Amino acid sequence: MAKRDYYEVLGVNKTSSEDEIKKSYRRLALQYHPDRNPDDPAAEEKFKEASEAYDVLHDPEKRSLYDRYGHEGLRNAGFQGFQGFDDVFSNFGSIFEDLFGFGAGGGRRSGRTSVRSGADLRYNLEVPFEDAVFGAEKILEFDKMETCVHCLGKRTAPGTQPTTCHTCNGVGQVERRQGFFAVRTTCPQCRGEGSTITDPCPQCRGRGQVSTPKKLAVKVPAGVDDGARLRLVGEGEEGINGGPPGDLYVVISVDPHDLFERHGNDVHCQINLSFPQAALGAEIDVPSLYEETQLLTIPRGTQNGETLVVRGGGIPDVRSGRRGDQIVHISVQTPTHLTERQEELLREFAVLEGEATRPKKRWPWTKQG
Repeated sequence: MAKRDYYEVLGVNKTSSEDEIKKSYRRLALQYHPDRNPDDPAAEEKFKEASEAYDVLHDPEKRSLYDRYGHEGLRNAGFQGFQGFDDVFSNFGSIFEDLFGFGAGGGRRSGRTSVRSGADLRYNLEVPFEDAVFGAEKILEFDKMETCVHCLGKRTAPGTQPTTCHTCNGVGQVERRQGFFAVRTTCPQCRGEGSTITDPCPQCRGRGQVSTPKKLAVKVPAGVDDGARLRLVGEGEEGINGGPPGDLYVVISVDPHDLFERHGNDVHCQINLSFPQAALGAEIDVPSLYEETQLLTIPRGTQNGETLVVRGGGIPDVRSGRRGDQIVHISVQTPTHLTERQEELLREFAVLEGEATRPKKRWPWTKQG
């Protein structure tokens, strides 16, 4: 069965704010919560549908992907939606605490699991302009949290075991009834772990992980632009108690170039022409990304501020590989130090054009002709 539009499910529109989306979802979640509608498959389906819609629309990246490509775009990105109420809780439980102040499961779950995904990491990588154009391989050096080899992530000193929390009896949460819901909050004694450690591992000090230096090779694709992010799946910090690792996001910063300036996949540069070259035309060498220099034909009568285009002289598109263009900006230089013969020729030219010029400067001691 085709999925309904997520905005329609929540009763909002594409311009709705995050607060409006959250408010609408909270109302629907309260209305269709299975604890409030026992043995009602239709209500549970509506609860699941609203939760799935909110999961997408409250996340800026998922929302942007959905706005551009719809459900198909989410599927291609690996988002499969929620299959049932328990699936909603396992993927979405912390959201309920944010919205309502309690867990989503009511009396249906025995407690919160201590399995947690590893944290995502960010690495800022500065690359020269040429590496962004042609691509390069870089070695990243950074620290990340990994499982302590001394205690194998158990957090206790070898030969010892955690002690079951007496406050929550190992559940990790304490529960009380509130209206239709069984309100659960994190156990204040064990902070949701269900156990306490009296003899922590001396290596990791009871954290189960230690900071470890890492080296990782990453390929910078040809054509990458300033601010681009490379996602390295599973290269973030390790998960807790068997949870999946996080991802590493490499954020590219491209150094400026002395001659070229990038605009999209085009590169711009400026060259200086003399007055005769601009007026009569010329063939001159100009800088190039792909050769030491390239020959460029200057048409007769080229004006100051005009641009000439070198097709395919720009930066390759990071997806298609197709190059942009090189845009050459013309700056016509006015001569400032003329010989007598040069000045004489220019005055002749001005007379032929019928243009007035300032008279030739004479010094007081110059004999008048």
